[in-house]
Amino acid sequence: MSGTGGGRKKRDLAREAFDAGLALARANPALSSLDYTVCRHEECPAAPRDGLVRVDSAGVLHVPPDRIADPALWAWSLAHAVLHLGFGHLPAARGSRTQPDRYEIAARCTIVNRFLLTFPVGRPPDELPLSYPDGDEERLAAGWRRTGLPAVYGRCGTAGDRADQVLVPAEHRSGGQLPDWQLAFAGALTRTVSAAMDLAGGRRDTLHGGVTARQPWERALGWFVSSYPLLGGLAAGIRLVADAELARGHGISIAAVNPEAGEIYVNPLCRFDEEEWRFILAHEMLHAALRHGDRGGARDPFLFNVACDYVVNGWLCDMQVGTMPEGLLFDPDLAGLSAEEVYDRITADLRRMRRLATLRGKGLGDVLGAPLGPPRDHVDLDGFYRRGLAQGLDLHQRQERGFLPGGLVEEIRALSHPPLPWDARLARWFDEFVPRPQPVRTYARPARRQASTPGIPRAGRWFPPEEIARCTFGVVLDTSGSMDRTLLGKALGAIASYAAARDVPAARVVFCDTVPHDAGYLPVTEIAGRVRVHGRGGTVLQPGVDLLDRADDFPPGAPLLVITDGWCDVLRVRREHAYLVPPGRRLPFTARGPVFRVR
Repeated sequence: MSGTGGGRKKRDLAREAFDAGLALARANPALSSLDYTVCRHEECPAAPRDGLVRVDSAGVLHVPPDRIADPALWAWSLAHAVLHLGFGHLPAARGSRTQPDRYEIAARCTIVNRFLLTFPVGRPPDELPLSYPDGDEERLAAGWRRTGLPAVYGRCGTAGDRADQVLVPAEHRSGGQLPDWQLAFAGALTRTVSAAMDLAGGRRDTLHGGVTARQPWERALGWFVSSYPLLGGLAAGIRLVADAELARGHGISIAAVNPEAGEIYVNPLCRFDEEEWRFILAHEMLHAALRHGDRGGARDPFLFNVACDYVVNGWLCDMQVGTMPEGLLFDPDLAGLSAEEVYDRITADLRRMRRLATLRGKGLGDVLGAPLGPPRDHVDLDGFYRRGLAQGLDLHQRQERGFLPGGLVEEIRALSHPPLPWDARLARWFDEFVPRPQPVRTYARPARRQASTPGIPRAGRWFPPEEIARCTFGVVLDTSGSMDRTLLGKALGAIASYAAARDVPAARVVFCDTVPHDAGYLPVTEIAGRVRVHGRGGTVLQPGVDLLDRADDFPPGAPLLVITDGWCDVLRVRREHAYLVPPGRRLPFTARGPVFRVR
């Protein structure tokens, strides 16, 4: 890795503008109901050379990857292409296809552009006309075949001089069903009109899924804020999203939580009373606050989610928070166990456990790992969850609101004292195994203050050479092609800063991919600037460790740091050592030294 920031990724302006335009198009509920995909490959032959989008009858939108355009223009062009599918201009069919002529293509683009004048999405190109003739596609195409195609309507598509609509043979699909874009779009328009009528009648606050506080899940969330101090702080800061289309698209049967986004997603089509919604929302808030999505480690994510469900549901039944709906995971025999202990028990019958269902659905975890909507700015969510539960617990106990399960109290107290981060643990390791060189006071070397007081002899500080040789350490560095540059930068930066703070002048560095490369003693401030990822295959680290063990100029008591991504051979290290690995990765052997997971 270069010391001049060579690992920093260059911004892709074309990609950023396209993603912003795609997000604008997908924000429209009618357009987002159509199942289409986007192709931005550089070798795509269907991408327009002087346009923005071409769409085929397989539901693929072909886009040039290097074209830079305004996000609003991207949104309009994508909406234009998707409406070709929704209007039935590109029906899916098997076998050979006959392409439409230029009159029919121009007529279809005219119909779509005329519709977008009353259904605005993004911003159309400046060169397009402001009005269009009446009539359907067949009537317009037949008239232009007789009288000629006007130039103003000949280039009103999204692919420049080429046709922006392509008929292709439909690929084989499971069940033999071909997509009906026209039916899906008609259903989406019907739902949009119904939502607009609900908005006009006062049954909705917003057009896109937001509902009023009269809904039972909204009343349940308000009850926590006003009447249940343990979870009131969390309920006040978390966002409730009730959207049937979002729930259907992401397979949410009842509810799910996204701790990183601070959102709980509920399916408004589920029929539960307010007491049952209290139980459901408390279940999801405890998932987020206790960071169940981060505690699984190398365990199976779904089975660990199931184990957490057993624990949380047992706590809520003991606390008498709402009413548990039928069908949720509950076992009185697991009372008093932690989520990790429950996981160890349920993994004895994996086949049966994988058929269980969480609040999200069968075989799906209700703790989501990434936001479902566009990214938003957040405060420190980890601190928010910890403070909310800790303050809620103190208020709950001061008001004597009832007893809480001992396991829940222990986990809340543990959140108030989070574990030390990896860099602080690494600093402690340096303090223990890389001692600071001790200076020697000697009158053979006068002190720098001697000149100001020539009549008073003062001893100077001196570091003996043998002391400097002992205060060092070794670094065995995985430089294979699978090594993450971010891990290298963080690990080497921390090593350099801690070693410099402890007056360690140099460290012995060995680079390893398929063979070891001895770099000798390097100043600790220059280690990061010397690293180059070689890009070869697998990694063999044991020869690098053996090289340092046999080196005559490397002290036998000096410790060793091994930096690897986990894709390495089995290591046998005799001296004091530690490992720096990425989060979520496991070493292929049982480590005898500490393992620091660089985050």
